[in-house]
This record gives sequence, structure tokens and C-alpha cells, in this order.
Amino acid sequence: MTQSLLMDKYSIYSVQIKKNETTLTDVDSIIAYLQEKIAKHPFAIEIAIFDHYTHTQSIQDYVLADNIQAAKNLVFCFGKMLPDPKMLAVRPRSIGIADLGDEFEISFLEVPNEALQKVTEEWVKSIKNK
Repeated sequence: MTQSLLMDKYSIYSVQIKKNETTLTDVDSIIAYLQEKIAKHPFAIEIAIFDHYTHTQSIQDYVLADNIQAAKNLVFCFGKMLPDPKMLAVRPRSIGIADLGDEFEISFLEVPNEALQKVTEEWVKSIKNK
């Protein structure tokens, strides 16, 4: 798993998983796997699945990298506390899953809670060799 700054300001974590490194065969099977993780978590809740690929293609003059064959976001929230209304700016969470042909790229924005950052990392890392 790699941490990087996207556009010089967004702290993201990402991992590339070759398709031969997982038994999960497509974006939807990865989403289903992560949905199970969210459902088993004591206070996480799934919100939506956003098909970013289809949405992007529906816009005139869209830009889509040639190697992206599918791309969806699994939107969920760990929102156990709301101590400050500004927390709404970093919620809900999203894990992006892209099919790049021979591999998947899975990414998410850094979670402001360290313990929940580790949970998210574990979920994503567990896709490999699943």
C-alpha cells in the first residue's frame, strides 16, 4: 500500500493488485467482498455504490484513461461521533475500485481517525490473495 498526495493536496492510499493475486474477478466482486466487511463492522454503514465509469462516459467531452475498464466507488461511513460540524467535510468515506485490465487499483482518502485508517487499510489489503 502506497501513501501519496494526489494533486499536491489529497492524502490518498492506494494499492495495485494483479488479477492473479486474488480470487475476486471484477470490480463488483471486490465491492461485494468489502460490503461484507462493512456489514460486519460494529458501526460502519454502507451508503451507496457509485458507478464512476458509466457516469463519466455519460458526459459530453469526458476524459477517461485508456486503461480503465471499470471504476466504482463504495461509499460508506464510520460516523460514530460528530464532535464538530466540520467533520461533515471528510465524511462519508469512499473506496475506489478500478479495473485496469490485468490488475485492480484500489484507493481511498486518508481517514482522519487513525484506528479507522488501519481498519480501512486491512480491508483493502485483504483483497490480495483472497
